[in-house]
Amino acid sequence: MQYLEQQVVKKMYSTLPDSYEVVRKVLGRPVTLTEKILWSHLAQCWKTPPIRGQSYAMFNPDRVAMQDATAQMALLQFMQAGLKKVAVPSTVHCDHLIQARVGAVSDLSQAMTENQEVFDFLRTASNKHGIGFWAPGSGIIHQVILEKYACPGAMMIGTDSHTPNAGGLGMIAIGVGGADAVDVMAGLAWGVTWPKLIGVKLTGKFNGWTSAKDVILKLAGILTVSGGTGSIIEYFGPGTKSISCTGKATITNMGAELGATTSIFPYDDHMFKYLNATGRDFVAQEAQKYASYLVADSEIETEPKKYFDRLVEIDLDTLEPYVVGPHTPDLARPVSQLASDVKDKNYPEKLRYALIGSCTNSSYEDMSRAAHIAKQAKDKGLKVKCGFLITPGSEQIHKTIERDGQLEALESIGGTVLANACGPCIGQWKREDITPGETNSIITSFNRNFQKRNDGNAQTLAFIGSPEIVTAYALAGSLNFNPCKDTLQTEDGVLVKLEPPVAEDLPTKGFASEVSGYIAPAENGQKVTVIVKPDSERLQLLAPFAPWNGSDFIDLPVLLKALGKCTTDHISPAGPWLKYRGHLDKISDNMFSGAMNAFTKSSGTGVNVFTGESASFSQVARQYKANNTDWVVIGDENYGEGSSREHAAMSPRFLGCKAVIVKSFARIHETNLKKQGILALTFADAKDYDKIQEYDRISIVGLKSLAPDKTVDVIIKRKDDKTETIKTKHTMNAEQIDWFKAGSALNLIKQQQENN
Repeated sequence: MQYLEQQVVKKMYSTLPDSYEVVRKVLGRPVTLTEKILWSHLAQCWKTPPIRGQSYAMFNPDRVAMQDATAQMALLQFMQAGLKKVAVPSTVHCDHLIQARVGAVSDLSQAMTENQEVFDFLRTASNKHGIGFWAPGSGIIHQVILEKYACPGAMMIGTDSHTPNAGGLGMIAIGVGGADAVDVMAGLAWGVTWPKLIGVKLTGKFNGWTSAKDVILKLAGILTVSGGTGSIIEYFGPGTKSISCTGKATITNMGAELGATTSIFPYDDHMFKYLNATGRDFVAQEAQKYASYLVADSEIETEPKKYFDRLVEIDLDTLEPYVVGPHTPDLARPVSQLASDVKDKNYPEKLRYALIGSCTNSSYEDMSRAAHIAKQAKDKGLKVKCGFLITPGSEQIHKTIERDGQLEALESIGGTVLANACGPCIGQWKREDITPGETNSIITSFNRNFQKRNDGNAQTLAFIGSPEIVTAYALAGSLNFNPCKDTLQTEDGVLVKLEPPVAEDLPTKGFASEVSGYIAPAENGQKVTVIVKPDSERLQLLAPFAPWNGSDFIDLPVLLKALGKCTTDHISPAGPWLKYRGHLDKISDNMFSGAMNAFTKSSGTGVNVFTGESASFSQVARQYKANNTDWVVIGDENYGEGSSREHAAMSPRFLGCKAVIVKSFARIHETNLKKQGILALTFADAKDYDKIQEYDRISIVGLKSLAPDKTVDVIIKRKDDKTETIKTKHTMNAEQIDWFKAGSALNLIKQQQENN
């Protein structure tokens, strides 16, 4: 299962013509690329057109990918279900648990010591259950997937929100929770609401400082962080042909920041070349044979408004380099406007750190463009004026840019190379240059910049740009600099100007990859023992959640009414908590620690309505649980946006949450709540959010008649016992209602396994 087997690839491609004929006939019109791939993976063929945003469809993905932080809970759930071996090719990638401290060698060594117990669990569990294992240091999951597994026209789910990275290689790749992964690994179909389609037409080609990163940064400003929710973004037009395969991956990777289900590019010569360069000649040859099925029908490009729910056009000829942030990726502006924004908003103009790499921007082309800037700087006698960290995306990239000189160039101007892992991008950064609470500015080429995301400090203002732009800003040390036109001063007082970066997208000598870090599963997994110590603080075997008792939920207190943005980082922060991802009880101590309390306007704390005492949300929840009192959460818009971490659903479920009622949900988190047996409800009238008060009791009634498309009554009881009934909606289908009744989707799987 290390690579896609040739027969599997041939079989998948051979079904495309018949699948295309069916979808063309049922829809009665030309077909988008998204529709072609979705229809070719349907678990049951449809005879009538689906309704975008409403119909629920079941699919058979070709592959499952998991990173080490989320794989712990996914594999613990898989083991709990009593399954022996995965039904589809699956892999685990160790990239999240390596903290950035000093540099690649010592950081990796430290991580191996600190996390040996977890790595051993993941390796042996993978070995036992037929899962490929990528050891620590081998690379970031999404870069490795692009190099080894991504396949045009295929479908993959991954337990990380940036799984859509593989869309750069023409794949429908969707981020999901661990329970979804368990379903597919168990051989079950995976379901999702049929997505709407956003078409992005690209014309022209890049010039000067502009790169693929700027496409998605500009689009973030147009669509916002929730504008892609429930949609797949499909890129098309002549401009797509001018973007490298890894550049396309950068764009699809960050579609997650817009809430999109996934993003995808049509197959082209760049993909063909990348497949060949990464040792997948047979995939390239098969893709060439079926190339017409790996792009949208020609009519889509000529009359796109007929086929997309929303259309955006971007001219690459006129596109400027962009910098977005702070605190959100949709606060976008071209670099020419950054200095004025810094002045108007009183952002700290001095940069403390510049960071390049991550799963979003660590390709050979990315590193080469940044290195081109570094080489110019070295020749002109320039050094960086702030901290400068470099994160290669994989061991293959690391070895290749070490051989070809890019690493040397970046280090020569003051850069420090980190391990091939996520590191600062996900909060795994031990920063010692600031004090907690100190306001400061950093700039990265990463994908996320929520408060506390990179270093755990809420007052760090994180901006995002392309690797070459970030490298230029590192040389300036200031956000008041415009790399496109401003000059820099050398130590001798000479003013010099940087030229736009130039680089190849693929190494002319081929990729260097002597050691991959891959461990194949055992041929006979029954002989492998997976050991979880009973007294472990890192791992905990799961106990099933209790099934629904058949009664309505009566007079539940409101643990949290979240104000404004409440991401999965706010619900279940990463950073130092990553080490407890395999221990549900331990990690639940971080629950809602970053959530803003609408009643107090402070984060992380709430009131016990029985005692009137304030404490952390997790402490209050544990007090309620000790008294057999369940509770609810009230949320704002796009509740649960961000990472796919299912701990943001499992911790509330573990501590007694029965329902989450919000104005709107982010897709992955809503599914995660459903999977864990929590009622995910939305206000029928968003204004009803304002009616909820701190000491209200919430009753959710009529649950015995819970049904698809049927509203649910919620009764609000005040302190004076006066009541008001409001309507809420849900998106559960019949199967998901069965998840709720069984107590979780996993419980239902186990029941089905036992009945077979």
